[in-house]
Amino acid sequence: MTEKALVLDIDGTLTNSAKEITPATKCAIQNLMKRGQKVILASGRPTPGMRRYEEELELDRYGGYLLSFNGARIVDCRTGEIVYQRVLPLTLLPGLFHFAKKNGCGLITYLGNEVISAFPIDKYVEIEARINGLPVRKVPNFTEFVDFDINKCLMTADPEKAELLEKELQEKYGNMASIYRSEPYFIEIMPSDVDKASSLDKMLPAIGVKRENTVCCGDGFNDISMIRYAGVGVAMGNAQQAVKESADYITATNDEDGLVQVIEKFFN
Repeated sequence: MTEKALVLDIDGTLTNSAKEITPATKCAIQNLMKRGQKVILASGRPTPGMRRYEEELELDRYGGYLLSFNGARIVDCRTGEIVYQRVLPLTLLPGLFHFAKKNGCGLITYLGNEVISAFPIDKYVEIEARINGLPVRKVPNFTEFVDFDINKCLMTADPEKAELLEKELQEKYGNMASIYRSEPYFIEIMPSDVDKASSLDKMLPAIGVKRENTVCCGDGFNDISMIRYAGVGVAMGNAQQAVKESADYITATNDEDGLVQVIEKFFN
């Protein structure tokens, strides 16, 4: 059997609206791994925020991978090793801090199992913390506190405002970082040239899977790169319109076990 890889975004793709993996989806994915096919979870989430799903799918047992921070870190679930990592230049932090303060945005990064916030916690930071099951710590001096390697920063704002600020940030820092929205209210600030597609391109040869034998599934703006990159790019039925326009195939929604349909169609 040709070795293939199923690459899955988490929120809105692997999980339903309750942030849970349905029994049918879990069964289909585990059966796929039992047949020797690779499963890679690819998310904007920090690595600790992906552990719940890693454990539920038993990726350590079957040899899966976590591609976290939109591709800035890749972890081998079987060994727990970081097999690839890119970090954000800390010289960007003062500028990002002043930009966020001026525009009334949230600004966070991550340390271990915590979310580190520059400002009082807004509703979007609360969403990020809740999604990942991580506590938030507001620190008094963000730019001094963050003196360690970070894989990304996240800026938060109302969707209409975030759309405009995303463009401003790209113009200001686009030559030093990758900047794009993962959700309408989340602006991801990543190491330069990092996205899900570029990280997949680095890891696939190492695990013996050809690009044309990948099926990448997602629903958000940050999934577009890997959907375009994949042998088969799949948009969930609940995906943003721009994601659907980038896909080769549109499956059912995340509340209708859309991934089961994908596995049955492309992994027979």
